[in-house]
Amino acid sequence: MPELKIILEALLLAADEPLTLDRLLAVFPEGEQPDQDALRAALLELAADYAGRGLELVEVASGFRLQVPKAFAPWVSRLWEERAAHYSRALLETLALVAYRQPITRGEIEAVRGVSVSGSIMKTLQERGWIKVIGHREVPGRPALYATTRAFLDYFNLKSLSELPSLTAPRDLEIIDAELENRSSAASARSPPQTELFDG
Repeated sequence: MPELKIILEALLLAADEPLTLDRLLAVFPEGEQPDQDALRAALLELAADYAGRGLELVEVASGFRLQVPKAFAPWVSRLWEERAAHYSRALLETLALVAYRQPITRGEIEAVRGVSVSGSIMKTLQERGWIKVIGHREVPGRPALYATTRAFLDYFNLKSLSELPSLTAPRDLEIIDAELENRSSAASARSPPQTELFDG
């Protein structure tokens, strides 16, 4: 049988989404499955093999994936005529509020922003798979409660919400917008837009 890290490399290259440890283990026949420690050790070796190269192994919320490092985004993004998606300030502010204050209602988002949130913004965020309705607030009208998804974490290269920039002091939404826009541009450059590898 080929070396474990080579098998893992083939699986990660062939996958169109991040793979969890359980998913990686499931491809091995009964009795030939490595234990989780061996799997993690092989993944660490593979990550070390890629250090300083045009590919990197990263762990995101949905598992492990191979991707082009952010440093190569200026060149890789030129492979596709379609420009990286640029999102409006209103959309990024709305996404930032959901990320930092979830679960949150549309009315609460509007109260913080001081303006109404268009239905198209909420629809776009849901279509991208970045936010979802996780319930309803038990108040008159039962407004929907929104939260981010694993696809949001994967797209912005995060393992968990704890990796979001800290809000130890009140921050201007423009700063958060800029950070999300930078992560979005880098994520767009890591994969062709038509394959949507980062949408979970």
